[in-house]
Amino acid sequence: MLRFSGFFIAAVALFGCGTVESDFAAPTGVADVSDTDVYYEAGKELLGVSPDYRSVGYTYNGPSTSGLSSNTEVWPVTRRWYEVSNEAGMAWSASSGLTWDEKYAAWIDSMGTTSSVDGHSTMLLTTPWGKSLPAPRLECAEMAMFLRVTFASWYELPFFLQAWSSTYGNVLSGHFGVVNAAGSRISGTDNYGTSHVDHTLALASETDAYIIANWPDDTGLEAKALTSQQDDHNSFLGADAYSGAYFDEIFLNKRVGHFLLRMLTWHGSMHLASAKNTWNLEPEATREGDVLLHRWQSSGIGHTMVVKTVEPLPNDHFDVEIIFGSMPRIQPIWYPTTIAKSYFTSAYAGSGQSNSDGEVYSHLGGGIKRWRTPITSGGRWVNIVPVSDRDDWIGSTDYPALEARIQSFQLVLGDLTPAEERDAILERIRMARENLTQHPSSCTNRQRREAAFDELYALMSSEWGWTRDQVDQQYRSVEDYMFAELEYTQSKTCCWNSTTEAMHDIIVQYNTELIEDAHNNGQCEEPVVFKARNGGGYDPFRQYAYDTGQGSQWVEWSADESCPPAGVSEDVETNAPWADFCDIVETLMGWNTCPNGQPPQLWYGDDDGDGYGDTSSTTEACTQPAGYVSSAGDCDPDDDDVYPGAYEYCDSADNDCDGTIDEGCGSNPGGGSSGGGIDCGSGCSARQLSGPGAFAWMFLSGLGSKRQRYFSAEWAPRNRVRAAPLKPGWSA
Repeated sequence: MLRFSGFFIAAVALFGCGTVESDFAAPTGVADVSDTDVYYEAGKELLGVSPDYRSVGYTYNGPSTSGLSSNTEVWPVTRRWYEVSNEAGMAWSASSGLTWDEKYAAWIDSMGTTSSVDGHSTMLLTTPWGKSLPAPRLECAEMAMFLRVTFASWYELPFFLQAWSSTYGNVLSGHFGVVNAAGSRISGTDNYGTSHVDHTLALASETDAYIIANWPDDTGLEAKALTSQQDDHNSFLGADAYSGAYFDEIFLNKRVGHFLLRMLTWHGSMHLASAKNTWNLEPEATREGDVLLHRWQSSGIGHTMVVKTVEPLPNDHFDVEIIFGSMPRIQPIWYPTTIAKSYFTSAYAGSGQSNSDGEVYSHLGGGIKRWRTPITSGGRWVNIVPVSDRDDWIGSTDYPALEARIQSFQLVLGDLTPAEERDAILERIRMARENLTQHPSSCTNRQRREAAFDELYALMSSEWGWTRDQVDQQYRSVEDYMFAELEYTQSKTCCWNSTTEAMHDIIVQYNTELIEDAHNNGQCEEPVVFKARNGGGYDPFRQYAYDTGQGSQWVEWSADESCPPAGVSEDVETNAPWADFCDIVETLMGWNTCPNGQPPQLWYGDDDGDGYGDTSSTTEACTQPAGYVSSAGDCDPDDDDVYPGAYEYCDSADNDCDGTIDEGCGSNPGGGSSGGGIDCGSGCSARQLSGPGAFAWMFLSGLGSKRQRYFSAEWAPRNRVRAAPLKPGWSA
């Protein structure tokens, strides 16, 4: 059941300050940090994750309060996440009865939608002073951290995030600054309390209108970008407005903006996967502000999504929407339930499947999570799972429970049709391709595209009986072959942050000419993959750019950060399972298009006329041939009462082609029915509908609402007891 009750924990000691101990050296080099992964595309070196990141229980000890100093403090702490206070706020009324953790969820939920600079739907962020502006350009983990830190600092709530250096141990970044376990400042980081200004108290007595009209500026902060590649440009604020300018617009406390510039560049999704910073959540307890992580390897980058809205539905189900940034950095994309569900049910969210290295996804830290909330206890700041949340907590090594969440989300997140699931996967593929047009060297987006295709192959096989070649024939783009997936740690292209849309166009132009020239000579030439080759260079693309007068558009290879594979002479492609290019080149290049400009469609033989075809009998044509249909999946091509979605009768046959015989009919198929089936009685011999009776079907079919699926007698993914769809050609 969804839980929206308050959270309460025992009273704790107040925050205390102490003296400064000697500084520790800054963990800036790859050799200094345990398990460090350089996120080349984001332009930053990430701190490591401590080896025992999986083993934390309800509490994790942070820095000693006695070692902390006001010199390093970013913002004061005057509230606790579990407290209830009566003042009205951005997204809650006076005497709302909400804890601050619930108010954070309400704030996320309250943000309206607006158009991003790039044209997609994004959030309209609101501040406590009534100022609204579009969300900033950030990558996915940065967006999740930015939202939590922003709210915590505005309302003076505690926050800290743990990372690890093999030389210096814990690196703790939070309201107290950037310190080690003893509370001493990590050298190379700011004394935020003395180096930057907090205007909050000076303007505390003024009206919101006055504060907005007289907003104080920090010119030093305004001028800063997250990284040297400057892909965090917020053009809606001005020509030279990067993350620093955005932070200057929303924080009276300028220390927070300077702190975020440091924290976001040292942390990524691996730190959010750590049980020291977040905790694993039961699916039914999901609420706004929670984070969903995809992890496909034991270290390095993953993908982070923030739960934007949770809409309760009948029978303990709910719809959920998500937002996330990406690389190149974008204003967060806002996705509806139909697309969000595929992220919650992906293998990367913690399934029992394994990656190519044999690592089980549930062991890698993915899935739905909630932020830990700090308290002080025993002379330390401690990151805890709140007492009131512990019924919803799953231990990070309880792998069966973690894996079960995938199926739970299949059940509670509504009933997507196979076509809706397909369209959601295709949207993810489109997004990855779109990002590649802007940043053609992006190994992350190549990987995301192919991961989505893996899901598409499985779906199209299970639901429509399609082969991989048929999927590629219908859904592949010629550019997929030009920008093939590369092995991240063995390819110098993955470090190349400065590639541009103009370079993408040059690569496509070169390959298009190559393929068309070969075709005109009666041959097939495969595209040249955009990667380093022949000693680490990028000819022939570079040479083509200069030969065609586009040399000024070609950017030479460079890495803004450390790049271990910089010296490779030949990038390594992954083993792509796609169709041979020359087998489908006619379709990819649009040479066999129909009059409407689309490629021929795949049709399936329908000998029994039930509207569903036999996957072993196919043909391609621009228009529907006689005896063929567009829908596959008929498991009995000779019986017109058997097809996907048909009534399931108690007759010892699989009438609805879902792989299960007589579901809902109990143990006496053809006779008495138990469970969800209609009781035929001891003398029943005719085929009998299993599920709600005819009157229930008539009622449900007349609802005309997308919600009608939630009133069925049973609930199982794509195996609902429901009215059979009308066969093609029938009328109601």
